Amino acid sequence: MNLFSNTVSIIFILNMIFAITLVFLERRDPTTTWAWILILNLLPGIGFILYLFLGLRFRKRKVYGEKQIKDFKLEQRFNQEFSCEGPECHLFEGMLNLGLRSSPTSNLGMNSLDIFVKGEDKFDDLFKSIQGAKYHVHVNYYIIKNDSLGQKLVDLLTLKALEGVEVRVLFDSVGCRKLPRNFFSKLEEAGGKASNFSRSFLDLNYRNHRKIVIIDGSIGYIGGFNVGIEYLGQNEEFGFWRDTHLKVHGDSVDSLQYRFLLDWSFATEEEIPYNEQFFPQKEQIGTVKMQIVSSGPDSKEEEIKSLFLKMIYSAKDSIYIQTPYFIPDQTMLEALRIATMSGVDVRIVIPDKPDHLFVYEANHSYMGVMLATGAKCYLYRGGFMHSKTIVVDGELASVGTTNMDVRSFKLNFEINAFIYDQETSTKLKDIFMEDLRKCEEVTMEAYNKRSNWLKFKESISRLISPIL
Repeated sequence: MNLFSNTVSIIFILNMIFAITLVFLERRDPTTTWAWILILNLLPGIGFILYLFLGLRFRKRKVYGEKQIKDFKLEQRFNQEFSCEGPECHLFEGMLNLGLRSSPTSNLGMNSLDIFVKGEDKFDDLFKSIQGAKYHVHVNYYIIKNDSLGQKLVDLLTLKALEGVEVRVLFDSVGCRKLPRNFFSKLEEAGGKASNFSRSFLDLNYRNHRKIVIIDGSIGYIGGFNVGIEYLGQNEEFGFWRDTHLKVHGDSVDSLQYRFLLDWSFATEEEIPYNEQFFPQKEQIGTVKMQIVSSGPDSKEEEIKSLFLKMIYSAKDSIYIQTPYFIPDQTMLEALRIATMSGVDVRIVIPDKPDHLFVYEANHSYMGVMLATGAKCYLYRGGFMHSKTIVVDGELASVGTTNMDVRSFKLNFEINAFIYDQETSTKLKDIFMEDLRKCEEVTMEAYNKRSNWLKFKESISRLISPIL
């Protein structure tokens, strides 16, 4: 009995210590603080372990603070003077400057773009581009599955390595946790390189969620597709996988390249010398003005979130959002509410099925807030909606890896393309409107009829959503 009492007392004391640490030392935002205090008290012992791996930020400040300094020094090689011509530059000057402040590698570029919304189309094109590689292939994916698509990618990269092409693959330990240890062995034996982004199991909460590929410094890919057959729609649980990915020719490939090299250098401690083949003169440059912007635990500010806010506050007519996770923080929620109440046509599409515990209920909770202000909310019935896009006024758009949630804003390493081009933005708007044909609109009347049990789950999910 004494042993049990002592154990309970120790757990209680530990909870108190971590609660005090949370409030007085970590200086988090109040919403996240209350979420952790709730977890620590509802799950004694377990809450302590969760906080140790997911909540403690001392290591984040040390490791990623050092990365921030190192990245800044390396970025100076890429620093260019900001210049812009055309009507878009005046219209979006604030956003352009905000994006540029995040990093010298976020300079405005001229590009041509291809848009992919189906996994088959994206990977067919990607594999053809890799087959044509002559100098290097740099790959960064959050998830690579040990299935036929993942094996096909590794087999192709292995063949290119045998041809003498430099191959580097960066992957995330959480997204790729089910990969066998020897998954990249044949690639490495052929001369290619593969590295886990995380340096320690204590870094598991800070995930490299980026999905980019750079080929010969002249072709880039950025968007939401990971590597696995489910992203081809070959998964019975999710069905058709609806996502958005871009293929880039032009100046912005340099920004993708530099982002990869910075992350690779951090993960491997390999000092890659400057190579002109990484940043060749671009032979194919279009007219699409675009910035590549990154954010993560190593950022001074929440850069991508700041640009999202700037987009929303600049809207005059419409804001169209597709996201698998609609769990905005208070500033984002207020921006969307203000836009809606100002008469802007705000439409939000989320999945009709969950892929993570608590996310579905949290999505619905915040959807209710938006419905109450007059926004239009939709459930995608055509499969699983994983696309992460925002289109404003059919003139400005964002495509990338960033979800509309606190994890993407604060914890994950993310990357987005911000597009200052009416033609491309109109294409993305048209794609959005076509997707609505496969959606069910959620009305306020229908939302109010949900069961008390669902309301309870939504409330709990919303309380802990800041730490999901």
